[in-house]
Amino acid sequence: MELSIDETDRRILRALQRDAGLSADALAEAVGMSRNACWRRVKQLEASGVIARRVALVDPEAVGMGLSVFVLLRTSQHDADWLTKFERAVRSMPEIVSAHRMAGDIDYILRVRIGSMKEYDNFYQRLITRVPVSEISASFVMDDIKDTTELPV
Repeated sequence: MELSIDETDRRILRALQRDAGLSADALAEAVGMSRNACWRRVKQLEASGVIARRVALVDPEAVGMGLSVFVLLRTSQHDADWLTKFERAVRSMPEIVSAHRMAGDIDYILRVRIGSMKEYDNFYQRLITRVPVSEISASFVMDDIKDTTELPV
């Protein structure tokens, strides 16, 4: 089901991206609609896949995962077997919060959330035993200047 997004939908999406826990009444008030009309719009956005899911954003510091690391990988292997192994490893390691195949000099970028350098070393050792890589380097985030899940709709 394809849905055409208008400015009303965009207001709803902006509000829900800031706080997906808004009550139907609070959301309707925030976007200037009646409760029922707003609720129908939300249901249409969900049914069409525009709203993929609603989640709680957890403070990484509060749960002992305050260290954010970007892991840059290069591989000399680009066959299906390697890719299957790599994808399996990425999906099985909960510290990896995002993984991206890249164009350019780097083949893959992983974003990893952990609590300490010792935990990173443990993660690194487990990763390189699961999948062979040609080069691996890590960049540790010193300060999150901007880190958002909100899309500019």
